[in-house]
Amino acid sequence: MTTPLSAPLEISFDYTRSLGPVLSQFMTGLTQRRILGSRGADGRVHVPPAEYDPVTFAPPDELVEVGPQGTVLAWSWQPRPRDGQPLGQPFAWALITLDGADTALLHAIDAGTPDRMATGMRVRPRWASEPAGRITDIACFEPAGDGPSEGATAAGAEPVPLVAQQAAPMDLDASADADAISMITTPISLHYTHSASAEESRYLRALAQGSIIGQRCPACDKVYVPPRGACPTCGVPTTTDVVLPDTGTVTTFCVVNVPFQGQRVPTPYVAAAVLLDGADIPFQHLILGCKPGEVRMGMRVRAVWKPREQWGTTAENIDHFEPTGEPDAPYESYAHHL
Repeated sequence: MTTPLSAPLEISFDYTRSLGPVLSQFMTGLTQRRILGSRGADGRVHVPPAEYDPVTFAPPDELVEVGPQGTVLAWSWQPRPRDGQPLGQPFAWALITLDGADTALLHAIDAGTPDRMATGMRVRPRWASEPAGRITDIACFEPAGDGPSEGATAAGAEPVPLVAQQAAPMDLDASADADAISMITTPISLHYTHSASAEESRYLRALAQGSIIGQRCPACDKVYVPPRGACPTCGVPTTTDVVLPDTGTVTTFCVVNVPFQGQRVPTPYVAAAVLLDGADIPFQHLILGCKPGEVRMGMRVRAVWKPREQWGTTAENIDHFEPTGEPDAPYESYAHHL
């Protein structure tokens, strides 16, 4: 049996969100080396602050300052840190109950070795040298030793209220403070190795030879491209390979007008579902070689392959599709493939 193909893949994007009045205060407090929590209707203090009270579901009436020291509630050792984690050397993930808080905060503890970690140990924050209004403004926690750090609140002591109102929810309008942190952008990245199935591997190896293959269901006779290994309609294995031409019909399409990070084709351009001749399911690809406004359902198109020296075991061997100049396919020929 031929070994299935595999390749390292990376998915990454920048996630930007509006913080809202509560988390804006929390992030702004971190830039000042202060940790804030919200007091709930039942008297408990939540850290990070809850945007809505878990009991009444109303916005919090009060923010309070907690910590900065705390007590380890539970922990787990991380012997081999991964990319993007808080520390480059072995560390502990821990649930830390900050002084004056009733819920635990998840963060990293730089203890050096696991034998220095213990449930119930006292820790203090190690602040980042350049605050940015992110949870990473707390670079990590570290063992507190015997003496309390500056600004610590004694364990069990009442936290200091920052804002309180008797009746209405507190006014946390971050726009009133020019220095308030109201938006954050968090880079998200996932690295993994994808192993193609046996059917996918045959499909990709065929593309490396300039050929497109699908698989036929022995029960309903439908041809699927790329091959799926089993018919999604009948549930039986699709074991017969079918070589398909690189011409087809546009069934549906959309015109992309909004640019995005990493975009390779200038807007506007057309992404379309192309039904290859002899196939029973379309697949998405670019339509170039004409104006976006000229693309239509039923348009006949052919694949434009990259130069042969650029071919590999990838669907990118087909750079795009372009019009063939043939008459449009009749609607009835592709209506049941929409």
